[in-house]
Order: sequence, then structure tokens, then C-alpha cells
Amino acid sequence: MLDGYGEGDQSIHLRFGIEYHKALEEYDFYRVDGADHEDAVRKTVADLHSRTWDWITDPDTKAGKYKNKASLMRSVIWYLDHYRTDIAKTVILDNGRPAVELSFKFELDWGPNGDQPYILCGHLDRVVDYDGTMFVMDRKTTQTTLSDYYYAQFDMSNQMSLYTFAGKVVLNSPIKGVCIDAAQLLIDETKFGRSFTYRTPDQTDEWLENLSIWFSMAENFAAANYWPMNDTACDKFGGCKFRTMCSKSPQVRDRFLQSSFKQLPENERWNPLKPR
Repeated sequence: MLDGYGEGDQSIHLRFGIEYHKALEEYDFYRVDGADHEDAVRKTVADLHSRTWDWITDPDTKAGKYKNKASLMRSVIWYLDHYRTDIAKTVILDNGRPAVELSFKFELDWGPNGDQPYILCGHLDRVVDYDGTMFVMDRKTTQTTLSDYYYAQFDMSNQMSLYTFAGKVVLNSPIKGVCIDAAQLLIDETKFGRSFTYRTPDQTDEWLENLSIWFSMAENFAAANYWPMNDTACDKFGGCKFRTMCSKSPQVRDRFLQSSFKQLPENERWNPLKPR
């Protein structure tokens, strides 16, 4: 990724997730701008249809059976209908805009060699007021049954710890944790569920302390110019697109990389500092 290699074609998992989040974000903006529920839904669906009219997925693949234009449209419409009278209300920022797809970027109090501070950056799906308590809301799509076992994974999630900490910093307000808004994608229907994962101030402090240790290890890797594989993560989020290359012998890996991937233009390369 740092060298700019990519497949060119966007993965079906990434495209589906981006469109799902974009549609729900637009709905919130339409409502803040004064549209009622029905008008906001119609505008959201029209925009979604316009963006995906030429998106083609292979129905013979496992991913294509669950993630396609029809299931995307269904999931968005059903979600908005399911939460039409939701108790969770989108927080409105000081500038009058809804706190959705909120990009954050801020410096920590420490950095490598005490010089340049580290920067934490990312994007919050939504910040909500849930019956008087503020939560970051993270929207997930999955094929996994929405059971206690599914939600338990987020209690020890680096991502959710970051979101809780970032929400407190960006909004300068107490954030109790993250509200997980999950959509289970089935072939003919979409089911919805919601759960919460909490972080106390002591847990956040511990997470930051752990982060400093992980970053110091990364500094050693950088100094040695060698980055060991983390092969326990290769199957996460639909599977890393480079895992077929990494599974090859080191002697042929570069040749396989250059024949199977292409170097993307500078403006298409992954840049975590780029706001959405």
C-alpha cells in the first residue's frame, strides 16, 4: 500500500460498505436541511441509484450473492424504515451540520524520539445522543448472526477504543462508548440489531499506554527497515488483497506482485490523512 500497489478494481466488500455508509450519511443531511422522512428517503435512494447504476457484481460468487445492488438498496431502505422513530438522535455540530462521516485528525502528546508528535486520524460514522448520553455510532454490515457472541468482539476492539477516545477529543464532550448498529445481510432479507460497547476513562488511559508500546515497536521496525508479517490478520475484513502474494516464497514475491497488481496514480493511493 505504501508503494502504491493495488488491484485497480475496488473490492465488492469495500464498495458495498462505502455506498451503505454514504446513503445513510446523505439521509441525515437531508433531514437536517429540512426534508421530512419520506422526502429524505426518496432523495437518498435516487442518489444511491445514480451512483450504482453501472455497478455489476458476480452473483455466482459468495460475496456477490449477499452484496449487490438489490441487497444494498434493500438494506438502506429497510434500515431507514426500521429506525424511523429512533431514540438515537444525530448530534448537531456548532456549524449546524450533523455529526456524520466526521473526519478527525489530532496530535498525541508524544512521538518518536520526542520530536514530531504522532497523529491519530480516521472517520466516525455518526455521533448520537442516546437518551441523554453521547455515543459514537459505528454501522456494520455482516453475514454473521447478530448474537451476543457477535457483539462481544467489540468489547476488546482497538477500533472502538480509538473511536471513543477520538469522539471525546473532537467534540470536547464525554463519550460513553460506541453504539454498534449492525445489519445482517441474508440472500433475501436484511436484519438489524444494536448493542453498546463501553470504555471507562481508566480503560482509555490503558489503551493509550498500550498504543505507545506498539508504536515504539514500530519505530524499531522502521529503523531496521523490516516489517514482520502479522499473519493472524490476513483474513480480516474480507481478506487482505495482498495475502496471495505474501503466501508465495520470498524469492518470487516481487515478480508475483508486479504481475498481479499495478501501481496506482498518486491521487488514488491510500492516504489516511485525507478527509472524506
